[in-house]
Amino acid sequence: MIAKLLSRWPLIRQIRTGADGTGPEAMSARTRNLLPKTHEAQVARSICPYCGVGCGQLIYHKAGKLVSIEGDPQSPISRGHLCPKGADTFELHTHVARLDKVKYRRPYSRKWEELELEKAMDMVADRVWESRERTFQEKIDGELAMQTKAIAHLGGATLDIEENYLIKKLFTAGLGMVCLSNQARI
Repeated sequence: MIAKLLSRWPLIRQIRTGADGTGPEAMSARTRNLLPKTHEAQVARSICPYCGVGCGQLIYHKAGKLVSIEGDPQSPISRGHLCPKGADTFELHTHVARLDKVKYRRPYSRKWEELELEKAMDMVADRVWESRERTFQEKIDGELAMQTKAIAHLGGATLDIEENYLIKKLFTAGLGMVCLSNQARI
């Protein structure tokens, strides 16, 4: 009985066969039947959103749920590798403690309240427009200016040159902003 029990132990099988412990000698009946977590999942190619490098990611999803996010081996930039931020993308999206509401603290308040994203976006848009209207200068010292310095924009590192071009056009021509910059490094 003990001999039979020991023969099922992977270490004993490895010693008997002289194998290196990476093949069938290391597997139990349960592990022989395991499938990868991405089995039968659909995959979409994407780009990591956390910096300007643009590492390729494979996004695996099944039945409307995110299953895994991994480095894309076909990416000429990252060749399947991800930095710690990119490698943690899955956890950042699925962690139980991830906030899914906007936290807002009213002026002079001591407590935070939760807002729906739509309401928070409307509040931001209203405040940008009000600041622009209040501070817009058509002329400075008699010269045509059509500008405001009360609002600014800092673009993220993952924006490409075309996106930055459109943002600049919208914010300068549409809102009169003169304080624009971005973190684009590529």
